[in-house]
Amino acid sequence: MVVCDYTFDEDSGRLKVNCLNCIYGASIEDYPSCMARSVDKLIELKKADRVVLLQSREFEYDAHQTSMLNEIAKAIVYLTKRNRVNTPSNLYTPGTSEQLLAEWSAFLNEILTHMISEDPIGAYVKIKREIRSIEQKIETLPPNLASAYQKYVDNALKVIEKILGHTTIIKLSKDHLVGYNVGDRTLYREIFHPTIRPNFMLTRYMLTPPKNAKKIDEYFTKDGIKIQIYTVPDQIQKLYHILPPEFNLKEEEYTILDAARRYMGAHKPKDTDFADPKKMRDIFSDIGKDLLFDLAENAKIELSGENLDILANILTRYTAGYGILEIILGDPEVQDLYLNAPMGDSPIFLYHGKYEECITNIVPTQEDAEAWATRFRIESGRPLDEANPVLDTEIEVPGGRARVAAVTESLSPSGLSFALRRHRDKPWSFPLFIKTKMITPLGAGLLSFLIDGARTMLIAGTRSAGKSSFLGAVLTELMRKVRIVTVEDTLELPISALKGLGYDIQSLKSRSIITNVESEVSADDAIRTSLRLGDSALIIGEVRSLEAKALYESMRIGALANLVAGTIHGDSAYGIFDRVVNDLEVPATSFKATDIIVITSRLKTSDGLRTFRRVTAIVEVTKDWEKDPQREKGFQELMKYNAKTDILEPTERLLNGESYILNQIANNTREFRDNWSAVWDNIKLREKVKKTIVEYSDKFNYPEMLEADFTVIANGKFHLISSDVRDQYGSLDPERIFALWENWLRSEITERIRKKEIMES
Repeated sequence: MVVCDYTFDEDSGRLKVNCLNCIYGASIEDYPSCMARSVDKLIELKKADRVVLLQSREFEYDAHQTSMLNEIAKAIVYLTKRNRVNTPSNLYTPGTSEQLLAEWSAFLNEILTHMISEDPIGAYVKIKREIRSIEQKIETLPPNLASAYQKYVDNALKVIEKILGHTTIIKLSKDHLVGYNVGDRTLYREIFHPTIRPNFMLTRYMLTPPKNAKKIDEYFTKDGIKIQIYTVPDQIQKLYHILPPEFNLKEEEYTILDAARRYMGAHKPKDTDFADPKKMRDIFSDIGKDLLFDLAENAKIELSGENLDILANILTRYTAGYGILEIILGDPEVQDLYLNAPMGDSPIFLYHGKYEECITNIVPTQEDAEAWATRFRIESGRPLDEANPVLDTEIEVPGGRARVAAVTESLSPSGLSFALRRHRDKPWSFPLFIKTKMITPLGAGLLSFLIDGARTMLIAGTRSAGKSSFLGAVLTELMRKVRIVTVEDTLELPISALKGLGYDIQSLKSRSIITNVESEVSADDAIRTSLRLGDSALIIGEVRSLEAKALYESMRIGALANLVAGTIHGDSAYGIFDRVVNDLEVPATSFKATDIIVITSRLKTSDGLRTFRRVTAIVEVTKDWEKDPQREKGFQELMKYNAKTDILEPTERLLNGESYILNQIANNTREFRDNWSAVWDNIKLREKVKKTIVEYSDKFNYPEMLEADFTVIANGKFHLISSDVRDQYGSLDPERIFALWENWLRSEITERIRKKEIMES
């Protein structure tokens, strides 16, 4: 393809112009020649919807920007072919000299054949100034010459002024033309904002934020990726503007990356090799680094060791990895990603931990979507096609883990779309939730007591209420001596992290009720299998379908002697009962096997613009009802959220020691039997422990204390000290336990800070 040659894709409406090795660059807003050549090709084609300039990067101008160029093209066609404003018949008046006609014709030819296509704003300004100059001159001319000039103005200049004045480019510029310097491209840079795609990748990005956008925040991920947050006038969503290193390289670096990608694409592994993503990433990283070094050396391009590592990481990301998805998932503030069909028509949307709903500057392409869908199918072993239009799976990338829901035809008429729920790279913990005000220290202390009491617990809430995250925090409250078996259809619980913390944990993956892959084990069979895997705490990722029967059957016959917990969709205790009994077909009396329901909620501020998560109720299920626990008072709140105080408050039932479940735990524990004060003191002790961890974290400016690894150690020390005090003094003296535990905490945090300072120095 020669310089400035072009191709046209009728399906996408894309006009692609080759600008490689062009001395004028590849930017309509910066270079008059690029604008002129693009307009010329639009005149020739008459049906392009998008303009793409191809260099070491692709610069794509979307349908709106291309329509503005099409208006200029149509204006040129009209003025030169239909009206012919520069012909002698339009300009001649008796008495007009040949010299004057030649001057006018030369001026108009310059405007029509060159200036409008390469600088329509400059052409419009020049025409306006010419009209103003002639109108001032006419007043001093003899009548015959004045008449000739007037005809020139009316039949030529004002026609051009009118036609150009109706174009969008001129309308957008009119308020900025006083003192305008013809040839200045500043206004074009405000009008045209192409999405940019380096040749080695498929994704496009918007380099500059919109006009009048205001930056309100800037931060960096742990990989040094800069994130900027903007507000845009009249737009509720914030703009999430990300600029990874692959979008900001030197031209020669783009060149060798593209060559490396093409080479690795020609020698790509079999699809089955992608079943082990970590292995493939390691292989591609090693090969890529050697390949980039050789290409740079052959091209006589100097690369430092740091630059070579950066380029190798980028190459690996776009060959063995998930490309731009990895970059976004590497931001711990990102919670959800939404990629809507048809791909290429809209940017990625996301939900941000601090700024909530955001629009990004990243535009995925159809090629992106197809590549991702292929990877999801291969790595999950689940189909995604017209017969199976939904795929649930999970991915793990260097930046984090995510649950993926993919949809394609026939369910999505416009093709592939994706929703990704990012999981925190570390498990949540109760101290973290206390810090974010999702739960109070007392609520955390109460749940800690119930978890040690080996009760059955459902974490309920609507979508995005924090159910799975809260269930992960519940797991960190279990003592590491307890074996855990988890059952999930899509792996969301932090299994790897918990294993790294020393937990004895076995994960079972069951069949998704949505994708319904016959080769996978059903959830109810997985639950029955878990009973054969030893005395364990049973954790169900989400109670979705008829596996609930197997779960409640196991609970009723006493097959489970440890904590049983899971998540379920619902916003109230009765809503959970209704779903379990009427939708999932569990007998009403079997529901009595449920001990505790924790309601998590995603609440909104009064203006509707902000949301926050709270535990809004901790409810116990008593056992003395027969048919309807709502009417027969089978649901009793132990703690209830007060919207006015924004606090989860204890109820009189809890304060007065009337809880059926807590007294049942007490009756099975020698130190607590017939001694409500001892039970309450232990709950308050646990409250104090959780609260102190948060306070020490603030006091010592050491947020790592809130993380699961420290929480697990602190919980373990609490249990060990409690055991020592009981053995030495004959009772669980809360004051002695806390004093010893706090001494350990102070010593532990001091030592950790000392080691951290040594490492940093």
